[in-house]
Amino acid sequence: MLGQVLPLAVPLSSRGTTAEPSARPSFSTSRGQCHPFGATPKANGVNFAVFSRHAQAVHLVLFQEGHDEPLAEIVLDPTTHRTGDVWHVFVSGLPANVLYGYRVNGPFHPRAGQRFNPRAIVLDPYARALSGGHPWGARADVRGRPARLGRIVADDFDWEGDVAPRTPLAETVLYELHVRGFTRHPSSGVQHPGTFLGLCEKIAHLKALGVTAVQLMPALEFDEHDHGRRNPQTGAPLHNYWGYSPLSFFAPKAGYAARPGQQAREMKEMVKQFHRAGLEVVLDVVYNHTAEGNENGPTLGFRGLDNALYYMLDKEGRYYNYSGCGNTLNGNHPAVREMILDSLVELVAEYHVDGFRFDLASVMTRGPDGKVLEAPPLLEHIAGHPVLAGCKLIAEPWDAAGLAQQGKFPAWGRWAELNGTFRDDVRRFVRSELGATAAVAKRICGSLDLYGEAPGGALHSINFVTCHDGFTLHDLVGYNLKHNLANGENNADGWDHNFSYNCGVEGPTADAHVLAMRQRQMRNFLVLLLVSQGVPLLLMGDELGRTQGGNNNAYCQDNETAWVDWSLARENAGLVRFASMLIALRKRYFALSREQFVHRIAWHGNKVGGPDWTGQQRTLAFQVQGGNGQPHLFALFNAHWEPQRFALPPADGQWRWRRLVDTNLPAPDDVVEERQAVPLCPGDHYVAAPRSAVLLIA
Repeated sequence: MLGQVLPLAVPLSSRGTTAEPSARPSFSTSRGQCHPFGATPKANGVNFAVFSRHAQAVHLVLFQEGHDEPLAEIVLDPTTHRTGDVWHVFVSGLPANVLYGYRVNGPFHPRAGQRFNPRAIVLDPYARALSGGHPWGARADVRGRPARLGRIVADDFDWEGDVAPRTPLAETVLYELHVRGFTRHPSSGVQHPGTFLGLCEKIAHLKALGVTAVQLMPALEFDEHDHGRRNPQTGAPLHNYWGYSPLSFFAPKAGYAARPGQQAREMKEMVKQFHRAGLEVVLDVVYNHTAEGNENGPTLGFRGLDNALYYMLDKEGRYYNYSGCGNTLNGNHPAVREMILDSLVELVAEYHVDGFRFDLASVMTRGPDGKVLEAPPLLEHIAGHPVLAGCKLIAEPWDAAGLAQQGKFPAWGRWAELNGTFRDDVRRFVRSELGATAAVAKRICGSLDLYGEAPGGALHSINFVTCHDGFTLHDLVGYNLKHNLANGENNADGWDHNFSYNCGVEGPTADAHVLAMRQRQMRNFLVLLLVSQGVPLLLMGDELGRTQGGNNNAYCQDNETAWVDWSLARENAGLVRFASMLIALRKRYFALSREQFVHRIAWHGNKVGGPDWTGQQRTLAFQVQGGNGQPHLFALFNAHWEPQRFALPPADGQWRWRRLVDTNLPAPDDVVEERQAVPLCPGDHYVAAPRSAVLLIA
């Protein structure tokens, strides 16, 4: 028996010595293997392997689930249980439901970047599941061990021949949602609210809406209790609701499981059911920082294993904070890069995930010293990895330290970008700003000023008007100012430059004129989003008219502020219908290739062939030329507060203009099927109501 087994968790001294065991458990240990990392079940035991270059001593600490005292502590002999920088051991005869962590000793020299803490039992970065955290919001009642430990996962899930939809980007319509918030509201009517399985119960809604992929906000482990503040208005505790504070890059969130310990199986079941419905699953992943924060944060895993390697540090050992969250993951270090790639491959190979949205992806362009790299090896390896070749890769092309790479993100022909310029220009136009017409025309064309040289052109542009980070669509037309006092930060958090317009009244109102204008403006945004070239992204509940009460940073609001209220599906049935029919129109007529769009589009203004690029007007129109079995299409946008007369290209004897969409009309006339399109009479012009959008077909 090569590994020394201790019956109690005995802290290491500064020299790494341990007390002698007084008894030995019935299981046995042997040398084990250095790869794969993590806890890997075998026929007769489990192989444990963990990376730490600068550790002087490593103990594997085992717990029986439900017990606070360790089952055993296995001292890894570096002459036997170390290969290179990997510490490993094979344990035979383990009982069921064993949890594990590591006690690691080494130098504590913060100025040199090392912060080993032999008193802490730290998480395995490769743990496939974590203990605790179930149900959501529960606090673990533990006294002798950490609240979170690694859980050994045996993969016997039956995928039943699962095949991914593989929807091309040109045909993709993304829908961002929060796993818990999408079904947690009492009105959701699902059997398993707030869980992976709860999402499956809403597949019918997503299919009826017409989206092709869900983009899930962080679904890997985080601690919802690491927030610590209270709502100053109610005294209620606030939570880390969004989850952009990772504990693990491999373990699904336990709080999103309907049954304890089943988070891995239930996440796979969710993906399988989405695939059966023809829907893809894209995960929002956070490889820019961890939950350990700065030097005042807790030692949970990475810091206790090899702080100087996992994080970007300055010459004084202080954390670079390009993430805005206290630390920055050292993603372009070879070992950390390998871990990130392993995480992505695992999510594709084991969970059948279809793509990834990378939070603050510009952080991943920085080298260990924080400088921006011209060809970041991490991004190149992700772009060229054979297992990831079919995945959608979406970058948030900025970081919290001011690095902005919109249109310049290192792509290798693979990376798409969230187009924040699209969001801002469309908002400015819809709220009637002068000078926005030329800019919004560029966005409609697929932002070729940003992506014209990219191999995929407009398909590199992920177009959005709203996302989780900011106002909902309802609040974008209902508030001029953010209302974030409930977040406990004195309204100092959240973006101040929202380019929103409240239609004359701040917040809730009974004014029929204001309410009608808000409904019109929401539809205007949807039209601009869905006729534009690129890949559209919608925010959960926008089709229902969901509000957050003007809170544009609801990251800590695990309550009805941020949950989807499904009763709105009845109250705003007309908006739901409008969104779904407009998505269908996009798929039929506006999901064009760059070449088709560029060659078929003709720009107009109030006059045929007379677009105003001087910025002095608030109107814009364009025609998509028909032919070869395709109809002529004409889109006109009036962002003025007065009606505007638009001249139309003349019809000939074979076709005439008919109205498909007019956002000024009440439902169901605001959008109709092509066979019900209303012929124009006279057919040479159209008077667009104030702040409205119109689509015509010939």
